Amino acid sequence: MSRVVLEVDVNGEELFVVDKDILARFCGRITRLVVAGAASAKRPPRVALHGFPGGAEAFELVARFCYGGGGCSGAVTAANACVLRCAAEFLDMAADAPEAASTAAPSLVSMAEKALEEMPHWPWHTVVDAVKQCQRLLPLADTTGAFDAAVAALVSHMAVPPPAGDATPTNSSPESSAFRFSCDTKSSSLSLRGSCISRTWWFEDLVSLRPGTVERVAAALVARGTDHRIVARFLFYYLKCRIAGASAEDKKAMLEASVTVMSGLDRSAVSCKGLFGILRIAAPLKLTDACQQRLIAMIGRKLDHATLDNLLVPAPAGTGSLYDVSLVLRFLEAFLRGGAHDEPARLKKVGRLIDLYLAEVAPDPSLRPAKFLELATALPAPARDCHDALYRAIDVYFQVHGRLTEEEKMKICKGLSYEKLSPECCKHLARNGGFPTRAAVQALASQHTVLKSLVLRDPAELKPAAPSPPPSTGKRRETCYDDDGRGGAENDGQVILYAGRLDLTLENQNLRSLLDGMHWRVMELEKVCSRMKTQMTKMKARRAGSRTARSLPRMCS
Repeated sequence: MSRVVLEVDVNGEELFVVDKDILARFCGRITRLVVAGAASAKRPPRVALHGFPGGAEAFELVARFCYGGGGCSGAVTAANACVLRCAAEFLDMAADAPEAASTAAPSLVSMAEKALEEMPHWPWHTVVDAVKQCQRLLPLADTTGAFDAAVAALVSHMAVPPPAGDATPTNSSPESSAFRFSCDTKSSSLSLRGSCISRTWWFEDLVSLRPGTVERVAAALVARGTDHRIVARFLFYYLKCRIAGASAEDKKAMLEASVTVMSGLDRSAVSCKGLFGILRIAAPLKLTDACQQRLIAMIGRKLDHATLDNLLVPAPAGTGSLYDVSLVLRFLEAFLRGGAHDEPARLKKVGRLIDLYLAEVAPDPSLRPAKFLELATALPAPARDCHDALYRAIDVYFQVHGRLTEEEKMKICKGLSYEKLSPECCKHLARNGGFPTRAAVQALASQHTVLKSLVLRDPAELKPAAPSPPPSTGKRRETCYDDDGRGGAENDGQVILYAGRLDLTLENQNLRSLLDGMHWRVMELEKVCSRMKTQMTKMKARRAGSRTARSLPRMCS
């Protein structure tokens, strides 16, 4: 029987001359291609394999398998199992192919799958190489299940101590400074190798993986129940080692992959400082809307761990503002959506942070009143026990924005709760010419109401006044006793209470005098306004008369 020669062009890289009958016995795709090109007059016949997984090297392995009759015991190894599984899928070398079934030929697919089942028992670095190999075999590595098998084997290895000869863990705690990696890959590698803990020995070996693979591995770790803090630290370590020197496209892919996984982790597992670091890197990259929303939501959930420096994000170019106030408002929305209403401690901590931020952005001349008011009133009332810091921020804003109308100022003052102002701030507001007069009057009236409520509290909450003591007999009593012979502790409490009442009464008088002064100030302003109107009327009349007098000679001429 004559031998039929077949030329096979693999990805345009190399031309193989093979026996058509030998390959057709195992490869259904070769058979179909030969039949489809039978009408061609070209001799010898040629077929082209475009997108062949593994390239010429993988095809040579397949050809050796076919020439060996499929009985080559060492044809499939740990080093080539993934690529041979994908090549067999590409060439249609399944066990149930008609050609294979008719000749009872062994299947390369079944042999490769049997090897992949043993992957969890392969050495660590062999599994890592298999994962890297699958990255280059997409999408066939996905459709054949080789990628899933490699990732599963990789994750199973991570749960055990490091292999012999690899990094030896020390007694460093998870919070050790060993996790404060620099962006220098070499220095971070040395610190990791020298002082990592047993659960993170694998960090360095996975740094070279592609972003999509890292996302896949991290998601598999989460699904397996790995500590979320370990997963988060790995993602931050991966970013710190790979971001420096990467292209904008690669940076975007790495950030999106990391954020996608981090968004599913526990709130306490992800570092607030690390999230703001991601935010700074992502600013010029234009992440997808979904990724941006996830990042803002994560920062919002951790806002009570943020610092003022974290919030001072520069405004986008072209806005004219110094800081991105709209972004901070989105953080606050995410914080409140996360159930912060039910956690007073976190709510008050964020309230103090926002007061500091308001003081920092108030001097910005480009900050619109509506935006400033929105920021000042973004948090619910329980977030602030005292409004002194908010008052000071508003005071600075009024000083910088001197052209604000009284109506605009009153709108901003609505964010103030005068009852929560200290007496010192209330006095300052009463004398502050930058605030509307109505705001000053409201503040004094509010303080008067507060003091009155303290003095005239519900009698059930205060002890009734004791009867007047009898006239003094000239003898000093060291201790007073009641009818039952008990000491005077309760009387001491009454003395303290009445002393407090006396202080409050004095304070009340002072505030009343301030209120009277404000009324006098309003009356004086009205008088000044009336005088100015009169003067303006006289000036207009004088100007009109002078114009008429100058025009008369011209009329007579």
